[in-house]
Amino acid sequence: MLTDNPPRRSLKSFRESDQRNLIPLPPDNRLVTTAVAIESAMKDGEAADIRRTCSDFLGAASGFYSVPECTVRVLAARPLRVREYSTTELFGDYHPGTLVIRVWKQTAIKKEITSFGTFLSTLCHEFCHHLDFHRLGLRGSWHTRGFYERTALLYHHARGTPQKRLVWVPLRGGRWRIDWTRMKQIR
Repeated sequence: MLTDNPPRRSLKSFRESDQRNLIPLPPDNRLVTTAVAIESAMKDGEAADIRRTCSDFLGAASGFYSVPECTVRVLAARPLRVREYSTTELFGDYHPGTLVIRVWKQTAIKKEITSFGTFLSTLCHEFCHHLDFHRLGLRGSWHTRGFYERTALLYHHARGTPQKRLVWVPLRGGRWRIDWTRMKQIR
């Protein structure tokens, strides 16, 4: 995972996002319960059931954070973008103007059901974009270290798993990347 380049405009808001690495978490198991329901729906593979359980998850999260509810669309195979020197898949996206989160339930190449962990991580990631706009009052939503930290908090809370510390390595131009090798060494 890479952070975005610092923008020329809205640099203050970008830096605020980078430094804000914590969000409150529900004291109850409302997100854990709905995450379990998503996992169960994914085993069956029916888009309508996955969408309903994702909607329940987003409703519970929106209620806790006192933000407007999002609409969720669960789509089939991930879009694949092929360029001369790279290939990328789109796992999900969020549109702040319409409050719509889209997540894809199948892999791009083999069209297999996405793993639950990847799917839930994507849903939490897109919801954190929603939080940036509606709770944190940021002027944008960037992929900063703080953003990824907030996303990881929400994801691990919803999974009921221990939080893992993210290890960052600086890159040129003010960007950062996660050092997966060092993270795997931390227990």
